[in-house]
Amino acid sequence: MHATAPTAGAGPWYTHRWPWLLMLGPATVLAGGVYVTWLAVGHPDALVVDDYYRQGKAINQDLRRDRTATKLGMALQADYDARSGRLAGRLAGKVAGPVAPFTIYLAHPTLPRRDLRLFVRPAADGSFAVALPALERTHWQVVVEGSLRDWRLAKGWDGAAPLTIVADAP
Repeated sequence: MHATAPTAGAGPWYTHRWPWLLMLGPATVLAGGVYVTWLAVGHPDALVVDDYYRQGKAINQDLRRDRTATKLGMALQADYDARSGRLAGRLAGKVAGPVAPFTIYLAHPTLPRRDLRLFVRPAADGSFAVALPALERTHWQVVVEGSLRDWRLAKGWDGAAPLTIVADAP
């Protein structure tokens, strides 16, 4: 009987490259799974509303404010100058006397911590200029409200073009 001679590449399995190469795929999948789990747990979706019933009821109030803006003929024109960091423009409408202070709310599409609220005290003719930090290039949702929250204008804006919001015609 002949004894078989050991083959030239024989040795423990961990000394060969092929087992390691074959284990690289599953190890990569496991590492990716851990990373995605960390993202899901550490960064919850901010678009989900806790109290959807209350939010639904609030829509009716917003529609009344939109109709009030239409009756008053409210319109906002503004332009953002990134170099000076200022938002300047004019608010016009059928209001008696000087234009009252109002609020401009810039809502980031996905990250609520980047939302901005600007309190504006316009001149008697409705013109204004307010400091505004550098805006990232995204699709902002702009909401302009009266100081008493009695009227509202809303529109999407990319931050680059001049902003014009006109209340819907009756």
